[in-house]
Amino acid sequence: MSVELRHHTDLTAAARQDLLDVYADVRAPLLHLANYRVGAFLERLDRHMTEPGFELVLGYDRDVPVGYAYGNTVDAGDPYWKRMAEPLPDGFTDTAVLAIREIGVRTPWRGTGTARRIHDELLAHRTEDRATLMVNPLAGDGKVQALYETWGYQAFNSQSSSPSSPRLTVMARAR
Repeated sequence: MSVELRHHTDLTAAARQDLLDVYADVRAPLLHLANYRVGAFLERLDRHMTEPGFELVLGYDRDVPVGYAYGNTVDAGDPYWKRMAEPLPDGFTDTAVLAIREIGVRTPWRGTGTARRIHDELLAHRTEDRATLMVNPLAGDGKVQALYETWGYQAFNSQSSSPSSPRLTVMARAR
């Protein structure tokens, strides 16, 4: 499968719809939960798009959107850090970090390296020294977190990103 990767820092109506289509497909088993509903995702997306350093990478197989990853820059004062369950080590937030907010790949493209390619493309031109992401430690019976560990991420904290969110493991790696 040949997947074309497209960068977006502002979403056209078409790119937004492609992202929503992939999100709804990827998260279909969870859409009944408040935190995963399309409306909740749109609220988060709209907020993240206004934050510094927003970038989205969408993957396409021919013209079919198959996966995505997006994130934005967080600095020391960002609420992202204030929700951590454990205090952060001194100096941990002294430099800006890329917070990867979402990664998703449709089922037929899972296990093909597509998620890793999209992830790596998102990080390729960033200036932050580190990247973070959050994962439900139960997702895929722990397989998703194990996958992120193979990408160089290490668990360092936990948080609930919203009142309706499950407790997520926060992971980080050097960019």
